[in-house]
Amino acid sequence: MATAKNFWTKLKKPIFALAPMANVTDAAFRRMFAECGAPDVFWTEFVSVEGLLSAGRERLLPDLWFSNGKGGAPSEHPIVAQIFGAKPEQFEAVATLIRTLGFDGIDINMGCPDRAVEKQGAGAGLIKNPKLAQEIVRATKRGAGGLPVSVKTRIGYNKEQIDEWIPALLQEDLAALTVHLRTRKEMSLVPAHWELAPRIAALRSAHAPDTILLGNGDVSSLEDARARVAASGFDGAMVGTSVFGNPWFFSGITPSLRERLERMVRHTELFEQLYKSNLSKKNGGLKNFDVMKKHYKAYCSGFDGAKELRIQLMNTESAAEAKKITDEFLATGKGYIK
Repeated sequence: MATAKNFWTKLKKPIFALAPMANVTDAAFRRMFAECGAPDVFWTEFVSVEGLLSAGRERLLPDLWFSNGKGGAPSEHPIVAQIFGAKPEQFEAVATLIRTLGFDGIDINMGCPDRAVEKQGAGAGLIKNPKLAQEIVRATKRGAGGLPVSVKTRIGYNKEQIDEWIPALLQEDLAALTVHLRTRKEMSLVPAHWELAPRIAALRSAHAPDTILLGNGDVSSLEDARARVAASGFDGAMVGTSVFGNPWFFSGITPSLRERLERMVRHTELFEQLYKSNLSKKNGGLKNFDVMKKHYKAYCSGFDGAKELRIQLMNTESAAEAKKITDEFLATGKGYIK
């Protein structure tokens, strides 16, 4: 896909992307990376196309919030909106919406193993229906108005299906294809099959040489990402859980303990500002504060007193409480990175 709007063609390789993760990759989480060392490409959490076209749309639009660099905030561009569903006409309509919101690209989730998502025929369920998957890509392109359309998927459903599934997607002239190197059945219970990556790269070369190819699964560090990309023939890597608690992941910087914990507080304050402060008696806030707490385990690890600090933080209900506890911990001078 060679269009004037295709940012993928302008990126320097290897390309490193921040993975879309449900209830993780929200605007507050991504802002931490924008401030500490941004990836080459940001992704949003995935959002239901059906939901975005329903009466409950206003509750889902915050999942598509991002910083465009105005008002002193760092820019998250290029940023890709990820969507899921199973009805082509809904993808076309939502693609038009995404274009108006100022995104740089649109990604279709064809790999999520969540049963509720698969019940709709969406996510990884589309691996079992290549024809529908192709129709969805075409419909999304119609609504995208020239924005690059990409897909994130897996190597198969119950078994490896690279030779059938991957070409079906590549035939649709995708701007980019991200492959999680596990089957849907394997979830994340086995090591990612990076040994299969050269086969996928060969298929890309044969069917769609201009499609950018990213690998996903078990990338532990920036150095690991570079090595996996070099050995695979891919153009880059997408990183997920390894970035937890480390917004400096893509910069290669190793923060001090104080910097890490102060960043955790900053993350908490921004989360509360964006989501918890939008309270009303009707909806109780856009996101529950407990969503933020899942990050405390990652921020609070690998140093003396980490467990005790984490336990205290898990009992907090506000950013002010988290800051008070963290400041008191840092004031003792007892914590140090092991």
